[in-house]
Amino acid sequence: MAVPAFAESMAMFLGPEHAALAARLTPFVAGWSIADHDAHRAVANLREAGAFGLVVPPANVPGARVDVRGLCVARELIGYASPLADSIFAVQGLGSHPIAMTPDFPGREAILTEVASGARVCAFALTEPEAGSDVGSMQTLARRDGDAWVIDGDKLYISNAGLAHHAIVFANANPALGKKGISAFLVPTDAPGLTITRVPMSLDHPLGRLEMRGCRVPASALVGEVGHGLRLALGTLDVFRTSVGAAACGMARRALDEAKNRVRARVQFGRPLADFQLTQAAIADMATELDAARLLVYRAAWHKDRGERAAVEVAMAKMFATEAAQRIIDRAVQLFGGLGVVAGTVVEQLYREIRPLRIYEGTTEIQKLIIGGALLGPEA
Repeated sequence: MAVPAFAESMAMFLGPEHAALAARLTPFVAGWSIADHDAHRAVANLREAGAFGLVVPPANVPGARVDVRGLCVARELIGYASPLADSIFAVQGLGSHPIAMTPDFPGREAILTEVASGARVCAFALTEPEAGSDVGSMQTLARRDGDAWVIDGDKLYISNAGLAHHAIVFANANPALGKKGISAFLVPTDAPGLTITRVPMSLDHPLGRLEMRGCRVPASALVGEVGHGLRLALGTLDVFRTSVGAAACGMARRALDEAKNRVRARVQFGRPLADFQLTQAAIADMATELDAARLLVYRAAWHKDRGERAAVEVAMAKMFATEAAQRIIDRAVQLFGGLGVVAGTVVEQLYREIRPLRIYEGTTEIQKLIIGGALLGPEA
């Protein structure tokens, strides 16, 4: 698989270190197969590439932050080669960033070092059966019992289930305060009272359900303070949400490349499909939407790396890139004809892989509310 060089086309938003990162990762991802669904091998591949170090701030640098543009470069490349590896990579960041945001968490540096090396795999347990976008309706509870916390509740659609060594579990430790009681806990996946079951999906990803029935963790498992959970969750999503759009761009770029190769090779009515004007128009639409999405993504990442909140820019990037990627991949399937819906075809897999990106880390509808609210709110 030839992985395209792309850092130069975003030079207005990227620095030489990002071009160097792309050059370093490209030889690794070029050897990965989109058809390889072995999650443990994906972890090993990411570890070998040194990719996990990108999801944590640089060690021993006071005030250092995750390089959001670096995350985006990595996810565009990884998403092109292996959406499975991209999902694992992204959740490694989600499941460790609350620790990175808490300087006084016991063992913080050792944990983050293990995360960066890939020795520790993480999960992020926020979503519940009846609490998705409405985090405030969370039903999972935590109560203090001597020198321990006891957690009861269910978490659903949790990525890296079966791979993770720990999950950051969000639970309400003071229900009387409503969402202000939501707190975060580092829960080892072998904690007593925790059961993890696989959730069958249309994708062969490690996704599962966490059932906690009297799940006991030490008092030191509390991340930050009681009531800090929502801040930690939203702060984590704020850092990593932009990179969702980058992953979508990687998948869309792969679909575009597959489509270009297909229409050049396939002959219909005595001519390659590439000679037909409708084919050329479809490819033009796909390429233009991809470039527009990438510009929005890297603009948002540039703002984040400057320390700006950039809520509107991030929401626009996440919304447009994931929706555009869905359209691009759909056109690729159409250009493949019947082969485009045959199981195992790259574009068929991408068609299934892209769909969750429009939902997780804030649905398209939530992004529209963020944008519209900012543009029409009192401050406008």
